[in-house]
Amino acid sequence: MLTFFKNKDNRGFFSFWLAQLISQFGDRVHQMALVGLIAARNPGSSVELAKLLSFTIIPVFIIGPIAGVYIDRWDRRRTLFICDFIRGLLVLLIAFYLMHLKDIWPMYVAVFIIFSLSRFYVPAKMSFVPEIVEQKDLHVANSLVTTTGMIALVLGALLGGLIVEYSGSFGGFLWDAMTFFLSSLLVFSIATFRRNLPNKEVIITRTKEMIRSQKSIWVEIGEGIRYIQSQKQIGFILGVMSILFAAAGAVYVVIIVFIQQAFHSVTKDLGFLAVPLGVGLFLGSLAYGRWGARLTAFRTIFWSLILGGGMMVAFASCVEGTHNRFLAMGLSFVLGLVVGPIVIASNTVINQVTSKEMSGKVFAALEFVMHLAFILSMLASSFLADHIARVWILIAVGGLFLLVGVIGLFKSRHSSLVS
Repeated sequence: MLTFFKNKDNRGFFSFWLAQLISQFGDRVHQMALVGLIAARNPGSSVELAKLLSFTIIPVFIIGPIAGVYIDRWDRRRTLFICDFIRGLLVLLIAFYLMHLKDIWPMYVAVFIIFSLSRFYVPAKMSFVPEIVEQKDLHVANSLVTTTGMIALVLGALLGGLIVEYSGSFGGFLWDAMTFFLSSLLVFSIATFRRNLPNKEVIITRTKEMIRSQKSIWVEIGEGIRYIQSQKQIGFILGVMSILFAAAGAVYVVIIVFIQQAFHSVTKDLGFLAVPLGVGLFLGSLAYGRWGARLTAFRTIFWSLILGGGMMVAFASCVEGTHNRFLAMGLSFVLGLVVGPIVIASNTVINQVTSKEMSGKVFAALEFVMHLAFILSMLASSFLADHIARVWILIAVGGLFLLVGVIGLFKSRHSSLVS
């Protein structure tokens, strides 16, 4: 790793890596600040929290499908800089003006714009890596980018929770704005590795071809849908991931308010519990990467659902009955550990059965389906939480995990689809 950073052609990557760590840390602080804001304005309201968080997800459906097309046409370093800088300005607008208004709709608009810019930022970030490192170092660079997300999740959840708990949403938004500005400056300082880029004529030609072929985008989407319908294993994975993310959406808002009320805090305990969950997810993914070949991908998914469902039931029951923070942290860690392999195993199946020319469409469809299931179930569960005790919603989700896992494991022994 040290040799990687010592390579003069890769030195710009350190600034990029640091910018990503800072920016993604800010994203977690921003989420905590939004949670704190709703807790201050509408204490205990799952519906209001779900409504606000919906505006962080909706850009996936509206902006996501077209963002990648334009990222291939624009200068990626400039795109990253502009996205970070504008997001920083919008967060300052929230901190000094929008959050103090009686009407919350302007806040929804600002949040929507911020996360719309993120839909450009994420593909630009991943596409920028080959421009700043040598071809032989791409594997190391991409691994570092992935690790950055894990580190940012843990640090942002812990420190962001403490920041918002003790300085309020205003302090959280200020910290978030500073991270965006610092990240933008670091990105602006990077010198791109131009030998990996196509020449000007190739860029112009590709741009003209993309402009001429825009009308075929919907045709290609239709081809992707028909291809998925023809592949039973891909359809099966889409179904499993829909259930998983629907369950995650049902839990997301409910568990935030559940923890707030159980431990009588706004964001502090959310941060404390997110840290062991993130560490568990990281170690579970790492363990599966190391020893997962011993199990088929499908059986890994089913066992993860069974164990994850059991841990969800145990977590909800123990927190409701004991209000013990250390027990809750331990259960969060185990929950992350057992569900960590699910996404990796699902991606493995898709990679194995999908043709190269269709893989992009399939993964795009997977992301669309997952986010759709997530947002619909999040809204539904937030309304149910006003009529049903939150602990029973969490237990029901855990039971759903268990049921799907048991049925899937049973069928896997009698079906060629998942053998």
